[in-house]
Amino acid sequence: MTNRITESSSNHSDLEKKSTIELLEGINAEDKTVPLAVEKILGNIESFVDACYERMKSGGRLFYIGAGTSGRLGIVDASECPPTFGVDHGVVVGLMAGGDKAMRKAVEFAEDDTDQGWKDLLEHNINSNDTLIGIAASGTTPYVLGAMKTANENGILTGSISCNPGSPLEKLAQHPMTAVVGPEFITGSTRMKSGTAQKLILNMISTSLMIKLGHVRGNRMVDMQLSNDKLVDRGTKMIQAELNNTYEEAKALLEKFGSVRKAVDSQH
Repeated sequence: MTNRITESSSNHSDLEKKSTIELLEGINAEDKTVPLAVEKILGNIESFVDACYERMKSGGRLFYIGAGTSGRLGIVDASECPPTFGVDHGVVVGLMAGGDKAMRKAVEFAEDDTDQGWKDLLEHNINSNDTLIGIAASGTTPYVLGAMKTANENGILTGSISCNPGSPLEKLAQHPMTAVVGPEFITGSTRMKSGTAQKLILNMISTSLMIKLGHVRGNRMVDMQLSNDKLVDRGTKMIQAELNNTYEEAKALLEKFGSVRKAVDSQH
């Protein structure tokens, strides 16, 4: 059995006796350790991103699969790629045990089904040009492990994001990314440090891939969807900065072309 660091006893005790500020300071002290744990595995993340990029630049998709907090984090990251980078909704796909309804309300025992993960992926016609990341703090979730095993057998590139070294998930993944964050503030509450580590790694993966795929110019989101007034204003100011024209001229170009990239390119 894997030594589950994620389930090990908290460094803090008698939590119910602590004052509010003591609780907050304790949580904050633990949180500060998370980016340092992620920093130690930047090389692993790099090799995964480079391998994934080779597939995505020729049309491959990126899938995230998880249960509970891990599944939700994958869905959040995937759902933010279209508005931020202007990619189609099918380019980065998040799946979780229990389906979309599990985003809001836990579905009992959904994560214990070894076969369902692969069935869920097949609904999206996953193929050998695609990439799969299994996300599980413990690295032992059957729903994720079953999907990863079958993905490997079908020539799909696999990565994992977990917080337990030596876990079954780490051993299955071609590119394991294991951030060892230690015991949680509340014993076993992996939505805390483990979840934060997973979120940081997902941010790194999707952001660096989208930059490499050409959806950022300079440091700006030139392909973002203009889905509210704030983003229209931001896009207008991007065009202004690039073309040195007035706010009104920039906004007119944005309305005409529908994206920052197209508006700027039209003037060059």
